[in-house]
Amino acid sequence: MCHLPLIVGLVARADLLNWAVHWMMVFVIGVTVGLLAIEKCSDKGCLSLSLLELLAFNMTFVFIASVLVLIEPVAAGSGIPEIKSYLNGVKIPGIVRLRTFLCKAAGVLFSVAGGLFVGKEGPMIHSGAIVGAGLPQFQSITFRKIKFDFPYFRSDRDKRDFVSAGAAAGVAAAFGAPIGGTLFSLEEGSSFWNQALTWKVLFCSMSATFTLNFFRSGINFSKWGSFQLPGLLNFGEFKCPDGDKNCHLWTAVDLAFFVLMGVVGGLLGALFNCMNKYLAKYRIRHIHPKAKFIRVLESLLVTMVTTIVIFAASMLGECRDLLSCSNRAGFWSFQMLAGSEDINSTIRQFFCSNKTYNDMATLFFNPQEAAIHQLFHQDGTFSPVTLSVFFFLYFLLACWTYGVSVPSGLFVPSLLCGAAFGRLVANVLKVKLGMDIYSGTFALIGAAAFLGGVVRMTISLTVILIESTNEITYGLPIMITLMVAKWTGDFFNKGIYDIHIQLRGVPLLEWETEVEMDRLTASDIMETNLTYVYPHTRVQSLVSILRTTVYHAFPVVTENRQNERDFMKGNILISNNIHFKKSSVVSRAGEQRRRCQSMKSYPSSELRNVCDEQSAAVEPSEEGEDLLQQMLERRHAPYPNLYPDQSPSEEWTMEERFRPLTFHGLILRSQLVNLLIRGVCYAENQSSTNQPRLSYAEMTEDYPRYPDIHDLDLTLLSPRMIVDVTPYMNPCPYTVSPSARISQVFNLFRTMGLRHLPVVNAVGEIVGIITRHNLTHEFLVAKLRQHYITI
Repeated sequence: MCHLPLIVGLVARADLLNWAVHWMMVFVIGVTVGLLAIEKCSDKGCLSLSLLELLAFNMTFVFIASVLVLIEPVAAGSGIPEIKSYLNGVKIPGIVRLRTFLCKAAGVLFSVAGGLFVGKEGPMIHSGAIVGAGLPQFQSITFRKIKFDFPYFRSDRDKRDFVSAGAAAGVAAAFGAPIGGTLFSLEEGSSFWNQALTWKVLFCSMSATFTLNFFRSGINFSKWGSFQLPGLLNFGEFKCPDGDKNCHLWTAVDLAFFVLMGVVGGLLGALFNCMNKYLAKYRIRHIHPKAKFIRVLESLLVTMVTTIVIFAASMLGECRDLLSCSNRAGFWSFQMLAGSEDINSTIRQFFCSNKTYNDMATLFFNPQEAAIHQLFHQDGTFSPVTLSVFFFLYFLLACWTYGVSVPSGLFVPSLLCGAAFGRLVANVLKVKLGMDIYSGTFALIGAAAFLGGVVRMTISLTVILIESTNEITYGLPIMITLMVAKWTGDFFNKGIYDIHIQLRGVPLLEWETEVEMDRLTASDIMETNLTYVYPHTRVQSLVSILRTTVYHAFPVVTENRQNERDFMKGNILISNNIHFKKSSVVSRAGEQRRRCQSMKSYPSSELRNVCDEQSAAVEPSEEGEDLLQQMLERRHAPYPNLYPDQSPSEEWTMEERFRPLTFHGLILRSQLVNLLIRGVCYAENQSSTNQPRLSYAEMTEDYPRYPDIHDLDLTLLSPRMIVDVTPYMNPCPYTVSPSARISQVFNLFRTMGLRHLPVVNAVGEIVGIITRHNLTHEFLVAKLRQHYITI
């Protein structure tokens, strides 16, 4: 697996995005709310003018970001829920398209520069996944002229592996954490993993971090090869002041406070998720159904409120002594965002004398990364009131912002909100209890606690924070804090990404099922109303099936009388097939009528008239039980002969259609459509050996966008011709027994990355099929409740 194009594309995007966001925010802060402008306006009484200027810039930027989301709605949010769903096996339209990438990259630039409490690290993960999905294909849906003859990686499994690598590279580029990126893809993203993929993803993440570090160090410091900037977000080095021998980053006594902070972080994260869930439900019910411009107005409203709040709150900040801080607070140092350790270059002196600084303005009127550095490493102090107000306002506004129609991440806002909480705890312990602690450590633990309470990540987030701090001694306290935060939050609700996945109705498969689900078997949850094809099926039947169903795969079966007789020997119960399909006797006749109606609207006159003389034969009985009883009484009546090269008769009665189905394999919808497009069939008076053969490259030529059956012109095909599907079906798919436990079915389905799992009985008859929908938590809970009611 070659990741070089992926790495180059991702690094170019990351460096460009970081550079663009930096200079846009420099421009906005310098023009509207720079120190000189504020002081000048305060003397002349024109503070309102500065506020209007800030509003104008912010609302313009956010308006552009919202318009880009209207062009490609999938570009909204962080993209992590969508990528997690994709890696879980659910295809979301447009999630990995080039147009989504362009709208996401440009939109997050304007949403971050527009002053919203959002981050760019989350969209970086989505962007990495898009690059991973698109570049190995060497083609584009958005730009159709971009198409090369590259026959490799033409399957869902290969594409999913590249998306996993792209998401991991996105994390590595965002945080400078290649191992954390690999673990993120394993823990939070990919549902299907193998040993060979591990080193490929790790190599991709390591290469992405190395390449980004190389270019950023050279561009920002003109020191090519110095490798001083591993990622877009770096927490800096945690160290005690020189000469202070009594200072320790953390001690064993601090672990007790870390556990308590983990509990509080889990509670705060659960509250955050609960509030955001209700906001999301409100948007789904009252905003999304309305005109699209309403979503833009909501984004502008959030921007206006956020700007006014931070402007007013900064005026109420306290003036704190600079201590060892240098007097350069009026300007935003480029070296700070580039990774310089001069943390004091970003303090703000709004309405304060030259020897003091405004602590509230220092937190609000700086990029979020700079504010995090301030809370982690600031030599000065922040008052408890300022930290409390900042945390409260940031908590509410970040919760309101996540979900509006702009590209937005949640990692950095959660880190900043948690860092303020941790710094507040440190101030209380220092001032009220007189403890000798390192404030930066508590700020880091607070950030980890709150972020863990929101996203419920453990292993990957621990490694990401360790790699971002370059301090391995923080491993134990971070891990303990994250575990406690996750356990506490899980007691109330799910993580924020799982909540949004659930609100979208995505059939996401969990890691494992609950123990009590093993009371059910495969026969309890399978779909019994099957739509199937025969090994040799007429064109008219295939067209009808494809036009009247939306299934992605169809069982290939034959109807075998001998199987039923063998199964009946020894006074065994009646045929499994009849037992499991008792509820579908009438539905099958209804399905046949729908197919006939579909064929009547078909362009070919022969297909339109093919059902006219059969309508009486497929009328269902009024009572399904009576029909079933008639079938059982006449079960030894001879069936019409069906030889391998014959197509099923179109004149069979309802009883003849309801027979034991011997399972032979699965064939995909895309394969059937491809066979019809290319005219792969043979005439009735010919043998199946006369049918043309297609290679694997020809069958996958249109991947991943196969033509739709409704868009095809099949008038030139004779409806009586026969298609032999046996060379193209999967003759040995994974199958399960009707008596298999749910845990066995679930593990097989999830581990092997399946989309369809046939249920086959002891004599080779297919009695049902299991899809992703049948294994979702909601479906299993409903079936378990029904099982208890039956008992």
